[in-house]
Parts: sequence; structure tokens; C-alpha cells
Amino acid sequence: MSVGGKETMMRTFLIILSLCSIQCEEVLKPFDLLYEEGIQAYYRNDWEGVVHYMEEATRSYAQHKSIKVQCRLQCEKQHEFQEAAEPNLIFFAVILRRAHCIQECESRRMGPPSMYRVSEEVAREFQKRIVYNYLQLAYYKLKELDKAAAAAHTFFQANPEHMEMRQNLERYKLMKGVKESHFVDQDMRPYMVAFSTGMKHYDEEQYALAIDSFEEALTQYWVAETECRAFCQGPQEFDGNNYPAKSFHLYELITDHYIQVLQCEHDCMRELATRAGRLSPIENYLPMHYDFLQYSYYKVGNYEKALEATKSYLLIRPTDEDMLENLEYYQSVLQSQMDMNQIAPRQELVWFMDRYQLEKELLQSVSSELRFVYVDPINWTVSGTKHENPDHPKRRLPGEEESLKEPEMPTSQKRKVERKVPQQRQEGGPLLYDRVKLVYDSQQMNGSQRVLLDDVITAQECHELFHLASSITLAGDGYRGKMSPHTPNERFEGATVYKALVYGYEGRIPLHRARLFYDVSEKARKIIQSYFMLNSTLYFSYTHLVCRTAIEGQQDNRNDLSHPIHADNCLLDPDANECWKEPPAYTYRDYSAILYLNGDFEGGEFIFTEIDAKTITASVKPQCGRMVGFSSGEENPHGVKAVTKGQRCAVALWFTLDPLFRELERIQADEVVELISLAERLDDKLIINPRDEL
Repeated sequence: MSVGGKETMMRTFLIILSLCSIQCEEVLKPFDLLYEEGIQAYYRNDWEGVVHYMEEATRSYAQHKSIKVQCRLQCEKQHEFQEAAEPNLIFFAVILRRAHCIQECESRRMGPPSMYRVSEEVAREFQKRIVYNYLQLAYYKLKELDKAAAAAHTFFQANPEHMEMRQNLERYKLMKGVKESHFVDQDMRPYMVAFSTGMKHYDEEQYALAIDSFEEALTQYWVAETECRAFCQGPQEFDGNNYPAKSFHLYELITDHYIQVLQCEHDCMRELATRAGRLSPIENYLPMHYDFLQYSYYKVGNYEKALEATKSYLLIRPTDEDMLENLEYYQSVLQSQMDMNQIAPRQELVWFMDRYQLEKELLQSVSSELRFVYVDPINWTVSGTKHENPDHPKRRLPGEEESLKEPEMPTSQKRKVERKVPQQRQEGGPLLYDRVKLVYDSQQMNGSQRVLLDDVITAQECHELFHLASSITLAGDGYRGKMSPHTPNERFEGATVYKALVYGYEGRIPLHRARLFYDVSEKARKIIQSYFMLNSTLYFSYTHLVCRTAIEGQQDNRNDLSHPIHADNCLLDPDANECWKEPPAYTYRDYSAILYLNGDFEGGEFIFTEIDAKTITASVKPQCGRMVGFSSGEENPHGVKAVTKGQRCAVALWFTLDPLFRELERIQADEVVELISLAERLDDKLIINPRDEL
């Protein structure tokens, strides 16, 4: 490691530690509890309370992460590894001291661990900036339109597929007193703010100001990179669980954990290039800083700094033809004035790339043995092709033969991967039941692998299932206990087929209604399997009787969706026009269906969209006995429009072709049905004494 690189990283380290002055003695209030208080205030229409608790929650969330990072860095500095005669003992002694130091530091500033351990669901909501959805409405109700616009803009940056918030933003722009300057991303990372400012100055050809901003962006980037790596030192998961499923001795335990920490740290380059709510990183993000710096320095006549930035860029992209030409040009200009070896790439980047290469070699060497896939964060964020950008044409230097290549902003932030060609799929098979009617096929619904059917069940069966829903569904069932998982303006209630059958078997609800739920879902499965002409068995992946109810008093000027646009087996990425088939998506799901029980409500239309999550291709108005079926992949992004009055109930079904992912509760439900059938057969044979029955 170079001396200059060490000094630069140490300065970064000290910058972070200096932030420790933030409320060191005051115990931090848990952000999840503040968030819950804000939600309760929302349900009471207490808009001032919403603002108070949600703003406090955002501050607590930021400080929570900051404290963890500071404690880890501080304890790492206090307890460093040193060479010793008994390295194992010293190693574990340092580990134990660091662990105690971190626990003590965090407890002093945040209270006991039980106070600040939050669920993954709440953490995801903060990552998706859901808190700003509450804030924008609360500020709107309080007529603080400037703050409402800022909150709406902040939410939208992490949720670009949210069509209603897009409409809200357009309305805010037309409101009196709202200015363009009010639309700011309140959670934008400091290094991205500085880079964005630099790009603004660059476009205005204010190159001296652009240099200041780009340099500040790099300073903040290295701070964020250090923080990112420190945050990786928290708990890790083993084989998808919170415990080591396959490790039996000390060194396997250490290896499992360390490799995941190292992967996380190594991936910080991609993480820092990815904006909130996005899956794809900004293409060529870190190298782009040096690219724009070299041209800006050239424009102000500082060729030495331009050459330094050029050499820095080439550390990351050594084969970039345009930058190699720029390197040749700068060297030809400066070679008569100084020794070219005196101008070297920036030391912090040299140190960073040395570490990156060592980590890469280590991860690649163990990836096959430990059965994980190594993904190069540089190749992930750097495209193999250059894009022509008409706004930034290549320019020639006045009076010079050589041409200097100006940096180009990427026209796409999409990962360069080949889209898989989908296997040939069929549809139009028999519907199996005489009453069932085909309403629209895929072509009529402007898509592929889609079907709309009517009269799948009768009006009486709809009535029975609707009453079943009103008697057994619980708020938050199927949504990790959250009453309003997709929108705060509706209450969600659900029940599984297994729960219904158990209740029926125990006599808590009419057994025939529970059995109807079971039979109807099986009928839907058979229809989907037959219509889409599947050559293998279609299994249940999840079966859910679900009702969503509009909350009175919260429907004025409502523009959100009841269920945001998504795909059922992949992570929709509208910016990249991709749907990534990777966890936490339910990648094993192959087909989906929704069977509606009623239509006496307002709103709640089911919609298909293009992969951009904005262009609606088909809309379905629910009614009793109507069923929409479709394949679960990227070809069928879909969502549900807001239910603004009444209650919308349906049987939601997801299917898989892989028997390994069969729904466990369905298997249990099959066993209960067998029990019920056995009991019915025994009842036919046994004469029961009325007194015994009492």
C-alpha cells in the first residue's frame, strides 16, 4: 500500500469519526417506533402528528446507521491487529475486544440491542422511502406545499414506477407558490449531490466551478465508501437463514461469515453507484468523475491535473480508446516541460484498486469451492461500449492536429446482459367447465400469456366465499402482519385455505364454505393448466383469500395504487427496462390468477402495463365469477388501482411448475380434507347416541 494512499484513507477515516459529536450522550429513539406512531397519527388524521413522528423517524433512521458505522470504525481503530508469538490468541483477543467495544458504544448511544433491532420489513420500507409518501400528504393537508413537493419528489426518486406520485408531482408544479427549487431529493447521498452540481456547472461551461464540485464529490465518495464497508461488518445470513446450516467447526464458521462480509465490502462500488429504489447501478459511475475532471481541467488550462485525472481513469478502464488518445495528447503537450513520471494517478485510487484486485483474486479463488457466484462490481458498472451523446460531441483542440475526446454521459444505465429468449408458450386449451366463458385472450389484452374468463363460479358461490372472508380474514394476514402493506389508504385482510379448513373442521365456521374455498381454488388451477396447455403439472405456490377495504376519510384527492406495478417472479426495474429474476422475488412462480368475488365497490381495477410500469396495456373491472390468469414473468407487469369506496374481495392464486416449491399449507390442507372425508365416511357407518353427541 502506498504512503499517500494510506494518508488519504486515514483522513477519510477521521472525517467519519469526527461526526461522533451527534448526540453522543442522548439515547436515540428507535426509528421503527417513531414510524409506527406516525402511521397511527395518519389513521387519526392528525397531520401535525404525522409530520412530527415521520420527520423524527427519518432523522433517527439516518443517525442509527451513522452510529453503527462510527462505533465500528472507532473500535477498529482502538483495537488493531498486531503481530505476536501466539497469533491465534492475539487474533481472537482483538476480535473479542472489538465486539465488546462495539456493543458498549452502540448501547450507550442507542440503548440495549432489543430497542434498535427492527424487522426486515420496516427496514425495506425506509429503504424505499415510504415515510415520504406519508409526509407529502400530511404537508399537503397542512397547506405547506413547498415541503409537500419536496417529500413527493424524494419519494418518487426511489419509486419511479409510482404513476400516482408522478401525477401528484405534475399537480404540485401547477400550484401557486410551488417553485422548481422546492423539488429536491432530501435523501440524496452527499457525493451524488456534489456530482449533480458539478454536472450542472459543466453543462453551463463553468468549468472552474465544475472542478470544485467534482472534487467534492470524490471526497464525499471515499467517505461513503469507507462507511459502506464498515456497515458490511454487521450480521450476515448463511444459506438464506440466520444460522450456519452447513458449518460444523470453527474455521468453517469464520469462513462463511468472512466471505459474505468480504463480498459485501467488495460490492460497495456497485452499491454506491445505485440510486435509492433502483436495481441497476449508474453506468461507469466512479470513472466518470475522473473523465469529467480531466476535461474540465483541460478547459481551464491545467494540463497537469488533467493528465493526473486521465491516468486515474485508466486505472479502472485501461483499454478505453478515447482516454488513451487523451493521455497521448496531454503527454505530448507536457513532455517538454516536465518528467511524465512525476504525474501519477491519484493515490487514494491506486490504493483502492490494489485492494480491489486482491479481494477479487481471493473471492474468485474460493467461489467454486464455496459454491457462490462472483460478480465483478467494475464490470457490472462499466459498459463495454461507448455511447454517442449529441449533447456532448467530441471536440478538436483549436490549432492542434490531435483531437481530445470529451466525456460522454451514458445513454443507458442498463446492465449489459443478454435477455433470455423465452421458451415457446401455448394457450387456447379447453376451459374444462361448460359454464366458464372466454372473454379476452392475450391478443385482445395486448400482451402474451393472458386470459380473462367469466362465470368461473356462480353468484351463490361468490356470496358464500364473500361471507367466509368476512368471518375468517385477519388484518395483515399474508402481509407479515401489516394492515396496510401497499398503501396507507386501504386495510388488507386475508386468510389461507388451510386456516379456513381448520376453522371448518373445528366448527368455528360453516364447513361447507371452507371446503368451497378449497374446491374453487383447485378448479382455478385446473383451468389455468388446461388453457395454457402446460405439459407438466401445475402446483399451488400460494393461495390467499384477500379483501382490501377503502378507509373512510382518506380517499380525498387520492392518487396512489392499491397495489404498485410489479411482476410476480422477478424484480421490476423500469429504468433499465428489465425484470431481474433474483431474490427476494418469488423466482419459482410460473403462473398467477385472481378470481373475483364481487364488484360492488369503486376503483380496484386490475391493470397490465408495459415493462416501463407506466404504459397501461389492459384493464380489468372485477365482478363476481371473473378470473384473470397470466404467466408470472416480466411479460406481465401488473397492479391494482386504488379502491376508493367499499371492499374488494378475491381469491389470489400463484402456481409453480417445480414440485420443490409446492405450497406447504396446501399440502396441509389436503391432509385436512382427507381427515374430513374420513370423518364423513365414519359418520355414515356409526350410529351416534344423541346423549354422547351432547
